[in-house]
Amino acid sequence: MSRSRCDALVLFGATGDLAHKKILPSLYHLEQRGRLGIPVIGVASSGWSVEDLRKRVRETVVAAEPEADPEVLRRLQDTFEYVDGDYQQGSTFEALRKALGEVRRPLHYLAIPPSLFPVVVQGLARCECARDGRVVVEKPFGRDLPSAQALNRTLHDVFPESRVFRIDHFMGKEAVQNLLYFRFANSFVEPIWNRTWVESIQITLAESFGVQGRGRFYEEVGAIRDVVQNHLLQIVGLLTMEPPLSHDPEDVRNEQSKALKAVRPLTGRSLVRGQYRGYLDEGGVAPESQVETYAAMQLHVDSWRWADVPIFVRAGKRLPVTATEVLVELRRPPHAVFGRVDSDQANYFRFRLGPDVVIGLGARAKAAGEEMVGEAIELSVCRRSPEEMTAYERLIGDALDGDPGLFGREDVVEAAWRIVDPVLRVGKPVEVYEPGSWGPASAGSLTRRVGGWHAPQGVR
Repeated sequence: MSRSRCDALVLFGATGDLAHKKILPSLYHLEQRGRLGIPVIGVASSGWSVEDLRKRVRETVVAAEPEADPEVLRRLQDTFEYVDGDYQQGSTFEALRKALGEVRRPLHYLAIPPSLFPVVVQGLARCECARDGRVVVEKPFGRDLPSAQALNRTLHDVFPESRVFRIDHFMGKEAVQNLLYFRFANSFVEPIWNRTWVESIQITLAESFGVQGRGRFYEEVGAIRDVVQNHLLQIVGLLTMEPPLSHDPEDVRNEQSKALKAVRPLTGRSLVRGQYRGYLDEGGVAPESQVETYAAMQLHVDSWRWADVPIFVRAGKRLPVTATEVLVELRRPPHAVFGRVDSDQANYFRFRLGPDVVIGLGARAKAAGEEMVGEAIELSVCRRSPEEMTAYERLIGDALDGDPGLFGREDVVEAAWRIVDPVLRVGKPVEVYEPGSWGPASAGSLTRRVGGWHAPQGVR
């Protein structure tokens, strides 16, 4: 696989919302760290000029970084060129080819609706802009397994898999990478990371806010497509994968693929779909919408390591807090040496993946006093560095460098779709839940035998 660095960035959708909110601020940070240093060519059909785009770059960066370094910002603005035109017209790609000049290894970032991917990819092929280039595509990678497979075929008509970078900002987060590192860099973890010692695993992605004016978009996705199929199943893969042979990206992704292929496809019996009260009043939402804003499920892993260990996953909007957290609960001691077994006596590992970064080990220690009674304690580390890279900064930099480790490989993406695909067509009605609650009451039945859902606490 070629790891030569790209010598230009072509940003399709340069005037759009994603570029404004995420990509342009990340390019500023890359330039600030000395990791950009290449031409950036914006492509859009907005009728803008290069001066308009450079002005947008300045306004966007200053809004995101009020104390932005003027010299870094000037350099970033000067790297931008602009091609305006309809993606359906060959003249747009001829103009792009001319703007690229002597560039040989461009990175084409498709910050555009997925419906336009085939048009742009084929346009790049016709103007010979794709020959030694790479392509970045944003999630969602399809709407179901067949559409994901069709999208992959479209991409592979022009770009080999080694030059396709499916970006999911969640995988670029420091906390998610720390989860992988913690598992395989500590010798005390591996001996107990299996069905003999682990009672259950819970993963919660809670958001206290609603759809925030994006009702029309959310009607097309729902919670399962929006965060379960990608973010949360990637976490499942990191938690359940076997040790990779090395940190080489392909070795890691090989094990992720195996782990997700071992997960049994979902059925309606192990799924609860909810919708917060008031969702139907959001702009762009159908009057009788059955789109879920909450989903809870139990996953079954058919592997030697994880057979019979329940994995519970839930995600929802308008919940009590905004936090993403993993709880790996260990089995309770087999004998009550000190006379009783408290309900909270089980040890656990807790991984807070956002908004702050926490790794906690739940244990018990003797409470002060004469009696041999205990209390629950947690040994934890909480860390957030002001120098930490944002997810998009890390991922764009890796794509420019040709490092695929944090990007979804074809088989990994399709394995995740295979898990959720059956329930996307079940038509199970949503249950209404109150904003500020933990979702539909029926979701509690999924985790009853392990003592209920774990609720993230102490969110800052």
